[in-house]
Amino acid sequence: MTDIREARAEDAAGLVALLASLGYPGAEAFIGPRVHQLLSHPDSVLLVHDTGSGIRGFISLHFIPQLALAGDFCRISYLCVADGSQGQGIGTTLEAAAVARARARGCDRIEVHCHARRTAAHRFYEGHGYEDSPRYFVKACQSA
Repeated sequence: MTDIREARAEDAAGLVALLASLGYPGAEAFIGPRVHQLLSHPDSVLLVHDTGSGIRGFISLHFIPQLALAGDFCRISYLCVADGSQGQGIGTTLEAAAVARARARGCDRIEVHCHARRTAAHRFYEGHGYEDSPRYFVKACQSA
C-alpha cells in the first residue's frame, strides 16, 4: 500500500539514503536527533511516502509566522524522491500534501529554495505553480 504519512523515528535509515541521493552524505551521524527534533516541533512537519516496503520520498515543512501579513508561510526545506521512483507521481503527491497542510495552518504561500544546479527540480516546481523569486541570500553562522 502506498501512503503519505508523518515520519517516525524508525524511518531514519530511509531518510539517510534519500538525503545521500540529494548530495548530503553522512546524515546517519545525526539523523536520529534531527528526526526527533522535527517530529516534536509544533511548526515542523516531516512527511514520507511509504510503499509498505520502504520510503520512496519525503518532504520537510516549516511553518513561519509573518509579521506584516495575516497569513503565515510554509517553507519546503527538503523534497526528495528516490532514484528510480521519479516520474511516478510521488513528488506531486508529497507537494499536494504540503499544500493541504499549509492551507490548514492558515498559510498564504509556500516557498522553496532550490539550488541552481537542480534544473529538473525547477521544472517540477514551475509545473506545480511556483514562480521564480531570484533573490536568496545565505550567510554561514557556524561558531568559531
